[in-house]
Amino acid sequence: MQLNKETIIYNAAGYLRLSKEEGDKTESDSISNQRDLIANFVKSTPEIRLCSERIDDGFSGVDFNRPAFNLMMEDVKAGRINCIIVKDLSRFGRNYIEAGRYIERIFPFLGVRFIAINDGYDSAKEKSQSDEIIIPFKNLVNDAYCRDISVKIRSQLDIKRKKGEFIGSFAVYGYSKSKENKNQLVIDPYAAKIVRDIFSWKLDGLSQQGIADRLNEISEPSPMEYKRFLGLNFATSFQVNPKAKWTAVAIGRILKNPIYVGHLVQGKESTPNYKIKQRFLKPEDKWIRVKNTHEPIISQEVFDTVNRVLAQDTRIAPEEEVVYPFSGLIFCADCKSGMVRKTVPAGGKKYAYYYCSKNKAGDGCTTHCISEKALEKAILQTLQNHIASILDIEKVLRYIDTLPMQQEEIRKIDTQLLMKQEEIEKYKNLKVSIYEDLKSGVINTEEYREFKGIYGKKSEEAEQAAGRLKQDMELILAGKGANSIWVEAFKKNRNISELSRKVIVSLVEWINIYPGSRVEIRFRYQNEYERALLFAENAKDLAAEPSLISRQGVM
Repeated sequence: MQLNKETIIYNAAGYLRLSKEEGDKTESDSISNQRDLIANFVKSTPEIRLCSERIDDGFSGVDFNRPAFNLMMEDVKAGRINCIIVKDLSRFGRNYIEAGRYIERIFPFLGVRFIAINDGYDSAKEKSQSDEIIIPFKNLVNDAYCRDISVKIRSQLDIKRKKGEFIGSFAVYGYSKSKENKNQLVIDPYAAKIVRDIFSWKLDGLSQQGIADRLNEISEPSPMEYKRFLGLNFATSFQVNPKAKWTAVAIGRILKNPIYVGHLVQGKESTPNYKIKQRFLKPEDKWIRVKNTHEPIISQEVFDTVNRVLAQDTRIAPEEEVVYPFSGLIFCADCKSGMVRKTVPAGGKKYAYYYCSKNKAGDGCTTHCISEKALEKAILQTLQNHIASILDIEKVLRYIDTLPMQQEEIRKIDTQLLMKQEEIEKYKNLKVSIYEDLKSGVINTEEYREFKGIYGKKSEEAEQAAGRLKQDMELILAGKGANSIWVEAFKKNRNISELSRKVIVSLVEWINIYPGSRVEIRFRYQNEYERALLFAENAKDLAAEPSLISRQGVM
């Protein structure tokens, strides 16, 4: 074809796009195939000169916020190109509204010729009536395809989350992705040690900022810098400084993340739909939680203790590095206000006391005061006695586990429970039958109400009895608690001779101070302790030879 003087010469850009979702498709949509198709088309169209090639590889067609596309539009505005060529409309974009806006309004306004080769569309040619229908329809089909893909991807990701598979781009600090299975987390030994240190320092009384300062002082790489050290292409909008440092916020995230006890919580954020990329936080009841999906770095006991401490009102005194041992745990027994620590100088020394904060501020209540030394002595002695009691209970529980009467008692209660459940079902059926009798006229309304009251009362009594049997079953099964977490928590402190912040927050739930310096202490796991104590007492009566336990020297 010969060009005449009146022929308009078009400087064209070939635009190529392939999304991540389409990356596994056959060669038909590959970048190389698109390039060859456009090159062959330009060879057969002499008035078009291919000046540039713009490629968005791995970008969705949902919107037009793509780097190569934006560069191409800058070339258009600068007058460097006046023609855009794509393989087909789906490569240009899959957003029905936006694609139509570019083709029908923006490109004609800018004087840009647009060509979609496989769809037979060329804006320089006269439009037929079918073009007015087919082109918008194809854009609509492409949009619908994109929506369908989005729904499938979201559904597949939710299935993976519910199965306990990790689907994040990068593993959380302390873990790495398994080489055999990218959806499985494995412990990163180096980072895991830092995580354990962070939890330990928090139990020792350091604040989040204090922990961050300590890590920065020893030049420990922050999670972001550690990812870069590992060669991961990680970026975030949170970074302010060229080299990311540890912050109180980062420490707080680690301390509150259940991933470190082996649980996955995913699906916290989402987008409204496939066209809007802005993410929003979903309600907590919509998060997907799966327990025991990977090896924990921190024990559940330590995690629970730390998060209980985080919820308390604790402040570090000026010129102190850690909080005081009883901070956040000691209260006035009458007004329930926190007790404040004050130092009193006497004889050249300083003595610490705890006062009711409300009374100290002149807002009422009465004088509640105790010296720190007296408080420490009282708590240490009470804790030692409590641990001794738990050790005695543990001996009983271990011994009871060896007796055949426990299994026999469980079978007996199980049989009784089954009978009660059958009784409950019987009264439910009777209530249904008398209603049918009322409808059929066998009984009148007054008789119906009388029978309904009788069966209702019988059913309620049976349900209460079943509830008591379930409690009895729980008490017997509590005999297997000799190796439970709460027993071990106290056992490892059996030789305790002095108090520390870590011991106090791990074993004490709260401390109440009464007038006259009387102290009331509630230890952690008190409900478990009382249940085990009750079982140990009742177990003597369940044994075939009640005196056997004492003869064995267990108690």
